[in-house]
Amino acid sequence: MVASRSLAAAATVAITAFCSSISPAAAFTSFQIPNPFAAGKTPSTSGATALEDKLLAAIEANGKDKRLDNSDEIVSLVTQLEACRSIPRPAIAPQIYGKWRLLQTTNADTASPIQRKAVDTTKFDIFQDIVFNDEKQLLVKQIVKFSETNELCVDALASTSAYPLEELTDREGTGEILGLNILGVSLVGEEAVEDPQRPDSRIRFVFDEGKFDFGGFSLPYPVPFRSPLFRDAVKGWIDVTYLSDRIRISRGNKGTTFVLKKED
Repeated sequence: MVASRSLAAAATVAITAFCSSISPAAAFTSFQIPNPFAAGKTPSTSGATALEDKLLAAIEANGKDKRLDNSDEIVSLVTQLEACRSIPRPAIAPQIYGKWRLLQTTNADTASPIQRKAVDTTKFDIFQDIVFNDEKQLLVKQIVKFSETNELCVDALASTSAYPLEELTDREGTGEILGLNILGVSLVGEEAVEDPQRPDSRIRFVFDEGKFDFGGFSLPYPVPFRSPLFRDAVKGWIDVTYLSDRIRISRGNKGTTFVLKKED
């Protein structure tokens, strides 16, 4: 029973922790998978690099099992980095692709109570992998590692100006149920407009499918992502507010801030 509860908590993390729940109208016309060797060095200054070092040290000191217990120092360093010069047009920059590890997250009151609890207490590693599927569609894969052989992976179809997905129209509902914050409250309408001062910083997505993998034995994740009844509720976006070769800071549509580190 304890193990089942742990898996359930981790599943909640994968669905909500990174992307904080989730529009382009352009057609999906051409596909050019970025060459990873084309990625240049980040334009971050030495001052930004020093701030990154301080942020990593502060997160390590805070403890892996307290992803929501953010000190004033962590919040300040995140804000300072967001004000620094970083890789432009980050949502379509070559450096955005690949596997990222979730280090820290700050959840606003609009985040799901379940989400806040699950991310704060889980001992499992959480990753996001930005890749392409066999149809050359952009994917944002949410991965929770229970062990070396056991994991939960939830795939979201993603859309940027470089890889637009026609299905991803703007989310219409906030996610409140009878006025209650059960699943988290999303920004919508004018509050969700992309910052014109940060062009190509947004990655839109819609959760599409998920599965548990237990050493080669797979089970589907029991959420009907593709059902018309749920499709709007599983849409969302993240705005990349800082990007370098090793650190990414993003803000989700439910007010959550994420700090991630690029995997080697």
